[in-house]
Amino acid sequence: MKQLFTILFIGLISLSINAQDKVAKIEFKSDTIDYGTIEKGSNGVRVFKFTNTGDAPLIISKVSSSCGCTIPKKPKDPILPGQAGEIEVKYDTNRVNPIRKTITVISNAETPTVALKIKGLVVDSSKKNVLEKKDKSIVQQ
Repeated sequence: MKQLFTILFIGLISLSINAQDKVAKIEFKSDTIDYGTIEKGSNGVRVFKFTNTGDAPLIISKVSSSCGCTIPKKPKDPILPGQAGEIEVKYDTNRVNPIRKTITVISNAETPTVALKIKGLVVDSSKKNVLEKKDKSIVQQ
């Protein structure tokens, strides 16, 4: 009986040592998405693509934004080694202003916290610049 417990104990220790060697790694194609100049009310959805380059399943536990105007969406299921995944980001393009936001990704990867960035400019071309209106009225006189 003692031998059986000893063998089981040694087996469990060796399994736990081997399990600790395996680690997930997250590698993004790009850590920044540039929206460029986009029109107010246009599609604000973009995607960060990544791959699990480690040898353990990658579990993304939380994805958050620096602002309520940006809504990130994390994968629900673990990403197996060698598999690809996506984090969808939706920016509220009804705001006319520059885009400078950070999306924080928390996972079980070797580097557990990753900061992603989105940037760009939302414009409203239906509204004319005040200076343009004055210039045109001077030319017409």
